Amino acid sequence: MKVFLIGFMGSGKTTIGKKLANYLKYEFIDLDKFIEARAGMTIVDYFAAHGEEEFRKMERDVLQTTHYPDNVIIATGGGTPTYDDNMEWMNENGKVAYLSLPPKALASRLEHSTTDRPLIRGLKGEALVDFIAAKLKEREPFYNQSKCVISASDLTAERLAFYLNLSYSG
Repeated sequence: MKVFLIGFMGSGKTTIGKKLANYLKYEFIDLDKFIEARAGMTIVDYFAAHGEEEFRKMERDVLQTTHYPDNVIIATGGGTPTYDDNMEWMNENGKVAYLSLPPKALASRLEHSTTDRPLIRGLKGEALVDFIAAKLKEREPFYNQSKCVISASDLTAERLAFYLNLSYSG
């Protein structure tokens, strides 16, 4: 089973994705790391050199043409579901879980990593919360197309597996 974890940056897709993969004995893929390997540079550098539109084209290509293992947890980038037909493709090719958090909780998680994330570089405090709230308003119509919307607050691998109706089968 392919499981795609979606949500805003800072929602815990990579952290809980690794724990869920370990719990289920699945493989784990961080889509951003795959993109960086293909690009030969970090996403921050790719954004700076080529812009968001070119990044989103490559992101779609990597998402939709990668040969995934049968049992895998894939942590996507925060914007992945909002471009092209990515959300539709993920729903057709696996289970999709939206890890949801309110803007203030996301800002709290992201406050010390804004230099690593091109969309929020330099934002702090209320400016960061306001930016996240505005972006969530744009993105949630896509995120909410997932079959499973889960609060990422205090989420465990076991609880996520239960919500997704998944269990380790040996």
